[in-house]
Amino acid sequence: MKYVLLILFIGILSGCKKNVPEANNVLSVPLGGNTYITERNTEANEPRRRRRSAVSEKGIAGWTDSTAVYSVYFRTSSTGNLNLFLRHSGTSESSISVKSLGKQFDVKLSAGENDTTYLGTVVVKDTGYIRVDLQGKTKKGDVYALADYLLVNGKATEGKMHYVNGFSFYWGRRGPSVHLNYVLPENEDIEWFYNEITVPEGEDPAGSYYMSNGFGEGYFGIQINRPDERRVLFSVWSPFSTDNPEDIPEDMKVKLLDKSEITRTGEFGNEGSGGQSYLIYPWKTGQTYRFLTGARPDGKGSTVYTSYFYGNDSEWILVASWLRPKTDTYYKRAHSFLENFNPEGGFLSRKGFYHNQWACTKEGKWIEITEAKFSADETAGKQARMDYQGGVEDGKFFLRNCGFFSDYTPTGKLFSRSGTDKAPEIDFAGLPAGIMKTKF
Repeated sequence: MKYVLLILFIGILSGCKKNVPEANNVLSVPLGGNTYITERNTEANEPRRRRRSAVSEKGIAGWTDSTAVYSVYFRTSSTGNLNLFLRHSGTSESSISVKSLGKQFDVKLSAGENDTTYLGTVVVKDTGYIRVDLQGKTKKGDVYALADYLLVNGKATEGKMHYVNGFSFYWGRRGPSVHLNYVLPENEDIEWFYNEITVPEGEDPAGSYYMSNGFGEGYFGIQINRPDERRVLFSVWSPFSTDNPEDIPEDMKVKLLDKSEITRTGEFGNEGSGGQSYLIYPWKTGQTYRFLTGARPDGKGSTVYTSYFYGNDSEWILVASWLRPKTDTYYKRAHSFLENFNPEGGFLSRKGFYHNQWACTKEGKWIEITEAKFSADETAGKQARMDYQGGVEDGKFFLRNCGFFSDYTPTGKLFSRSGTDKAPEIDFAGLPAGIMKTKF
């Protein structure tokens, strides 16, 4: 009898081994560019856990927190079986939980260097983004493992796959930025550009910047720096090309002319350099905000840029006026964009409505802007990320990015919205001055 049981046991093991796919012809999804901590415990010791459990350029590093869920994202264009493997290293054994497409697998990870462990097989029924969750269960050492690649093969990988690979992990994890490039009237000197933004409820994660009034030399909009701080931001680039504001010659520095008493100002760098002004301001989702930016040559080879914000207080606030040297232009290249500047939040969706655009000429004639061309940054252009959208809803332009949604909008499309034929009612002479007077 014991020999029969032994034979059966060996047969079961052999059958299990045959059912385990081989890690041949796999695609390697680097965890360093495609993984986020999407869940974790928020108890009092959370700050310590946050420091130790993280995603680095090498992958999942300092994997100590059993409450942390590491989510890996990639996009498929074929359906069928999808086999999942993990490449990992560690000095001791551990066990993890793996979840994807409604299935869960409990997996043991052996000690070793660059081992490959089969995680499980799922069935892809619809093309688009796939999410694979990894969570630690038990460990004999200090960490569950150092994991650097999720390996995939099977029928679902036979078509085009999209994930961050051979592209900057930093920019890839931030996600694609998307833009609306407004069609301004030709043969007109535009002095003012007016726009409105409404951010839907739940589409405002930290790290979002909803840029309303972009021009050839700067930008103006609202952002979320962290959950308890929101800003209205207006910046103007220096004509001197550098990422370090200290390198700008004095005669090419952007100079502050005017600001409100609540405006904070300074310099910025790392994306070009120039003058920055902002308000700490508690703007809210579901509420519409108004933006007004002017560009006017001073007749001496420089241009003055001025931005006003109409917020919760139902009045115009002067953010700032900046003088940009060696620039002689009216308002050019009107555009809006939506970006995420927090790499840790690239898995969260954000969306903004941009509506009621108008341009005002130097003679004071209002012209409604009803067309915008859709574009995106290199992250989308290189197809490292495909979660970006733009379009028109309820007569308003919208932009959406991040969140790993599967439907994307091809760039280059021209959007048109219905006009309102109702120009903004703005008393330019009555707009507020700041603590200085603009003179030129």
